[in-house]
Amino acid sequence: MKVMVFVKATQDSETGVMPSEQLLTEMGQYNEELARAGILLAAEGFHPSSKGVRVHFSGTDRTVTQGPFTPAQELVAGYWLWQVNSMSEAVAWVKRCPNPMPGDSEIEIRPVFEAEDFGEVLTPALREQEDRIRAQLETQQQQ
Repeated sequence: MKVMVFVKATQDSETGVMPSEQLLTEMGQYNEELARAGILLAAEGFHPSSKGVRVHFSGTDRTVTQGPFTPAQELVAGYWLWQVNSMSEAVAWVKRCPNPMPGDSEIEIRPVFEAEDFGEVLTPALREQEDRIRAQLETQQQQ
């Protein structure tokens, strides 16, 4: 199963406080462990929400709002994408993670939808389209 692992933002991350060299070192070692275990698919951190925008949809209308957004603990500061055997395996890996922020912090784990989760609404034509998109992305990533 694929899971998205969200590192929740804090007041520090939202004000642009950068991680220490020690934390970067610890996270680098942790990411290497994830990669060696074959579960790490992607990992990135985000700039504060003050550098972001939100687009609100209402019918055909679109409204763009510039950051920052609040409250900080509702925001995401970074993520991992993992391929694991179970949610309990993902939880076990998160428990091994260095604290990603100075002070208290929170990590959220969410399963990623798989094609099978959509049942009959994912028609053969939609499944073919999904397969083409995935193949195209793989080709682009190899270049």
